[in-house]
Amino acid sequence: MASPEGAGGMGGSSEETELSITLTLRMLMHGKVRALCSGKGGQRCPAHGGSDRVCCCPQSSARITISEGSCPERITTITGSTDAVFRAVSMIAFKLEEDLGAGSDGAGAGRAPVTLRLVIPASQCGSLIGKAGAKIREIRESSGAQVQVAGDLLPNSTERAVTVSGVPDTIIQCVRQICAVILESPPKGATIPYHPGLSLGTILLSANQVRGCSPPG
Repeated sequence: MASPEGAGGMGGSSEETELSITLTLRMLMHGKVRALCSGKGGQRCPAHGGSDRVCCCPQSSARITISEGSCPERITTITGSTDAVFRAVSMIAFKLEEDLGAGSDGAGAGRAPVTLRLVIPASQCGSLIGKAGAKIREIRESSGAQVQVAGDLLPNSTERAVTVSGVPDTIIQCVRQICAVILESPPKGATIPYHPGLSLGTILLSANQVRGCSPPG
């Protein structure tokens, strides 16, 4: 989920140390949302047969990869410093709110809630929920956003969806707190990432290839 590059810096505050870490955040979004990140152009990524679209988000300095395929859902992967990733999430949340407002009749009172679906290894979800749900309850109360961790794994993977809903300001605070928990609790064991639309046969083949690379016991 994250690599602590530069985390052993010069002994600054915990917030400064956090901002020096390279973070990768995965979100499950519909295909139409690709325009929020990719804009015009974008380059193909050699991974997954060159089918992913990669672009840089100049306003946030984050690197964004958006999966391609026939499935309406896409995995959007945001990579960069934690500060850059949070700026990218902020831009996406505010853009989604803008689009929701544009789709209404303009007479609604208040701001329409925005929903983001994070994709997180199941082994990290226990830390996110906390003992008797204490941690997730704390995140809800301090951020003002609604947070729900799916009970089931996403198909053919070892990841779960974490749904965050609210106005952009509360979503950003919520994602910050979720990432803080994840950075403190690295995933345990191998993670099979969720790929929308991939068949079980493809996943099993991939898993067998990974096992085949393991040294003999």
